[in-house]
Amino acid sequence: MGRFQFLQARKDVYQRPTGKRFPVEHEESPDLLREVFPYSEVPKTVFDGKFVDLDPPDEFWITDTTFRDGQQARPPYTVGQITDLYEMLHRLGGKNGVIRQCEFFLYSDRDKEAVRKCRKMGFTFPEVTGWIRAVEKDFELVKKMGLEETGILTSVSDYHTFMKLGLDRKKAMEKYLSIVRRAIDSEVRPRCHFEDTTRADIYGFVIPYAQELMKLQEESGMPIKIRICDTMGYGVPYPGAALPRSVPKLVNVLVHEANVPKEQLEWHGHNDFHKVLVNASTAWLYGCASANGTLLGFGERTGNPPVEGLCIEYASLAGGTNGMDLSVITEIGNYFRNEVGALVPANYPFVGESFNVTQAGIHADGAIKNEEIYNIFDTAKVLNRPLSVSVTDKSGLAGVALWVEQCLGMKEVDKSHVGVRNIFEEIQQLYGEGRTTAMSPEEMFELGKKHIPEHFADKTTCVVR
Repeated sequence: MGRFQFLQARKDVYQRPTGKRFPVEHEESPDLLREVFPYSEVPKTVFDGKFVDLDPPDEFWITDTTFRDGQQARPPYTVGQITDLYEMLHRLGGKNGVIRQCEFFLYSDRDKEAVRKCRKMGFTFPEVTGWIRAVEKDFELVKKMGLEETGILTSVSDYHTFMKLGLDRKKAMEKYLSIVRRAIDSEVRPRCHFEDTTRADIYGFVIPYAQELMKLQEESGMPIKIRICDTMGYGVPYPGAALPRSVPKLVNVLVHEANVPKEQLEWHGHNDFHKVLVNASTAWLYGCASANGTLLGFGERTGNPPVEGLCIEYASLAGGTNGMDLSVITEIGNYFRNEVGALVPANYPFVGESFNVTQAGIHADGAIKNEEIYNIFDTAKVLNRPLSVSVTDKSGLAGVALWVEQCLGMKEVDKSHVGVRNIFEEIQQLYGEGRTTAMSPEEMFELGKKHIPEHFADKTTCVVR
C-alpha cells in the first residue's frame, strides 16, 4: 500500500534570513545532492518542516523568451514570423506592459535582422533584450546591437560548473562576476541567469553569488537582475518542501537573505514534471515580480510556462487585465496553426481548436439551458471564442440541438424538433456502420439542409463556426 514519505532534508535546511554574508563553500568534487537526485530513480520530494509566508511584490508582470528558449525545441522562426508574433505580444500585453520584455538570440544573421526589425517598430513594451553566454566575445554582440539589457548564462549547480564548465565554484563565480562587470562598464543592464538553481547548493553557492552581485550593484549603481532558472523542471510549489526544489523558499532567500529587490527577480521554469505554470504563479506569490514564458509553451524539451496561460493567471491574481487584450490569444493560436504550421493539441487550454468544445450530450443539454454551466468564463467576450459543440454519437439530441442553435444563431429549434431527431438518428446510423471521427461542420450543415430545410434553405454557412 502506497503512503506518502515525508523525507527530512539533510542539507540546505531553510534558515530564517538574517542578511549575514555567506562564503562560497569550497568543494573538491561536485556535490550532486544524491539524496534528492539519485538519477537511477525519480527525484525525491524532500521536506524540512519549515514554512515561509506569502510575500507578493507590489507589482508583477510577464517576460517572454519565445525567440530564445522557444527556438530551442523547434525549427527556427522566420524573420517575418518573429516580427508578426512580436507585434501580437505587444497587443496582448497592452500599453501598461504586462508583457514587459522579450528575449532574443543574437548569433545568426536571422536573429540580428529580427532584432533590428522588432526594435524599429518603436514599441515601449515588450522591450527587446538579448541573451549571451558568460564569455567576452558574446558580449560584443550586445554592444553592436545597441541593446540596453542582456541575459547572461551563469550556471549555479555543480552539475554545470564542475561537469560541464570544468570549473570549481570559486573560479565559476570569478568568471561570472568578470562578465557582469564588463556589462556594467558598458552601461548595459545585466540579467544573470542562475541556470539549474533547483539542483544547486543554495547556501554554499547561490546565496554567496547573489550577495556578490548585490554588492556590485551597490558599488556601481547599476541594477542587476537575477533569473531563477528551474532548468530541469525540478521545482515544487508545496508548502514545507526543502531547498533547492522549493519555489517559495528559493524566492524567499534571494529576497530576504541576498537582499535582491523583488522587481529584479525573474522565474524561468520548464515543464518536465508538469508543474511549469503553477511554479511560475507560486514564484509571483512569494515575491518574484517577473515570470518568464513562451508562446504556447514551446521551449527546450518539455517547454516553458505558456505566455497565454500566464496572461490568464495574471488576470486572475490581479483581479483584472490591466490593459491586456486577451482576444489576441486566439489570434496567436490561429497564427501558429496556419502560418507557423505548429501542431497545437486540440484540447490545449485557451488556444486548442476544441478547448471549449463539448461532445458530451449531457454537457450540451446544460449548455443549452445556460452556457455558464460548462464554459470556464465568457470565452466569446474574453477570447473571441464562443462555446461550441462537436457532434459525435455521444452528443445525443441535446448536442445536435446545440449545434443547430449555434449554426442558425437562434433558439427556435430545440431537441424536441423532428428535424433534430432525424439528424440524430442519421448520425447514429453512420457510427453504427463503423464511423469513428466527429462530424465535420460541412457534414452537419448538409444534414441541417436535409432535415430542417425551413431554416437552412437560405443559408450558405453557419453564423458560428
